[in-house]
Amino acid sequence: MTSPSLDTALKRSRDPALRSWVESANDPDTDFPIQNLPFGRFRRATDTDDCIGVAIGDQVLDLQRARLIDSNDMNRLMASGRAVREALRVAISSGLAAGSASQAEWQASGALLAQSDAQMSLPCQIGDYTDFYSGIHHARTVGKLFRPENPLLPNYKWVPVGYHGRASSIRVSGHSFFRPRGQTMAAGASTPTFGPSQRLDYELELGAIIAVPNAPGDPVSIEEAEDHLFGFTLLNDWSARDIQAWEYQPLGPFLSKNFATTLSPWIVTLEALQPFRVPFLRPAADPAPLPYLDSAGNRARGAIDITLEVWLQTAAMQQAGMPAERLSRSNYRDAYWTVAQLIAHHTVNGCNLCSGDLLGTGTLSGPAPQQAGSLLELSDGGKHALQLANGESRTFLHDGDTIILRGYCEREGMRRIGFGACAGTLVAAR
Repeated sequence: MTSPSLDTALKRSRDPALRSWVESANDPDTDFPIQNLPFGRFRRATDTDDCIGVAIGDQVLDLQRARLIDSNDMNRLMASGRAVREALRVAISSGLAAGSASQAEWQASGALLAQSDAQMSLPCQIGDYTDFYSGIHHARTVGKLFRPENPLLPNYKWVPVGYHGRASSIRVSGHSFFRPRGQTMAAGASTPTFGPSQRLDYELELGAIIAVPNAPGDPVSIEEAEDHLFGFTLLNDWSARDIQAWEYQPLGPFLSKNFATTLSPWIVTLEALQPFRVPFLRPAADPAPLPYLDSAGNRARGAIDITLEVWLQTAAMQQAGMPAERLSRSNYRDAYWTVAQLIAHHTVNGCNLCSGDLLGTGTLSGPAPQQAGSLLELSDGGKHALQLANGESRTFLHDGDTIILRGYCEREGMRRIGFGACAGTLVAAR
């Protein structure tokens, strides 16, 4: 439990009136004001190992050079628990606040580095990756494409459905990847063919990063679930829809998903997200969750108001100097399952989660058609092409396309905070 003095200091760290001596952090449009302070790993041009940093405006604060930590082991820091993270947040906030005595020391020690000069890495070492299906609007829309009479399977409103993904192919924002090859079965055909996927898609998701591990055989209760969570990133679960359609029954996604996943470099902590917590609500006619997936706290504040956007920059746009075009906007508060429910369900059978494990939310679409978090939904399964402002159109992704995910939280009377960009570029198959 947080002590009263620490709780007061944490509230002060989110005070919308708080300003930083890092002037770019005071820009109302920055993703990284002093009220945010997300964690990540980076390297200077002269570094051989990753350093732990915190984003502040257009700068990165090197926590070891600022003498706030004694090790650059991010997973160890996360595993140290909530109290350590909260105390560290307070120390960082105090040191970066306008008028702080730390300004001269941190500038002299080279603790600040421009983000443009930092080479970002994955924010932690990821050992395991589980992808869930908690976006009910995505599940229902995709279900209608394949099962018009029964879009949601009977277990959807009872079980947080998930599958085990591939951690080795997760890359940090800014990377490119090859169009995957695999087997597909054309409509009306009796024999599959092999070749590059023709229906390459993105999926707009959040990634939840596990902080404190649980022992094998020791389930995490829903009341304690968020004590095991460090924070959230943006996540793009690239999907080869034609390969997926042929392979996904009976065991689920495999080659259609494991070729690439993109993660944003900054973990926005639960402490920064507290002002944006909202009640977790379900339709009154839906079944109540089983007891292990339900709590008063989860009902009162289990959801988080995070606006999510998908942007596309085609190769032609880039060559013409045109900016990316927004394709959709949705919100995490519309998810059918909260992160606490995902953690409780993942561990209820005794499964042990480890520090750095990644849980994907699943595609976070909204209730309106234009709020879809994938091209599969926006194009109605490829039947209707999206018309772009430069005259191009898309049903699925073309080689050279860059997808950029963005996320941010806004609330009247509070500072806007953001997640930075999560960008990846598709290149031609080898």
